[in-house]
Amino acid sequence: MTFASAYLAGVALGLSLILAIGAQNAFVLRQGLRGEHVLAVVLTCALSDAVLITAGVSGFAALAQAAPWIAPVLRWGGAAFLVIYGAKALLAAWRGGEALRAADDGAAGLRRAVLTCLALTWLNPHVYLDTLVLLGSIASRFVGVEAAFGVGAVSASFLFFFALGYGARLLRPVFAKPAAWRVLDAGIAVVMWSIAAGLVWGG
Repeated sequence: MTFASAYLAGVALGLSLILAIGAQNAFVLRQGLRGEHVLAVVLTCALSDAVLITAGVSGFAALAQAAPWIAPVLRWGGAAFLVIYGAKALLAAWRGGEALRAADDGAAGLRRAVLTCLALTWLNPHVYLDTLVLLGSIASRFVGVEAAFGVGAVSASFLFFFALGYGARLLRPVFAKPAAWRVLDAGIAVVMWSIAAGLVWGG
């Protein structure tokens, strides 16, 4: 496995996980649409992800070596989580009409915006499954180039949040249409299930 391939795998997985529509992404989108403290908000999200991803990638290998049973448990647990995650995305695509709701409806000062962003990130249990468990588990399979995989996942986080925050105004006409969210949710479901299949059969 080369550095480049591990990096690209980290980018692909990082993007597939972070694309899921949720309260954090809705808040970033809201800030971008209003042009309020965009840099502070996207940096808060991306740096938080970087800390969690680094912890997952660097710590999982040592933990797995000390307790070999953890790797298969997390592999199957991660696969189950992704199947459920994909099913929820597919259900959202089927139902349609999902409206984005920002976490804070009022104009917020810088401190309030950052604190809201931190709460949406660190109080979300899924973020730990995504970064510490799932990304950490998959990174252990990139022997010798785990760091490249981690850097790829961190890069995906920075790329996504900056694109979402600063590109929000451009996306507004597109995602005003419910059909656009249906297509996105359906795509997320396919990606999640593909990753789950890789975990199960790639063992």
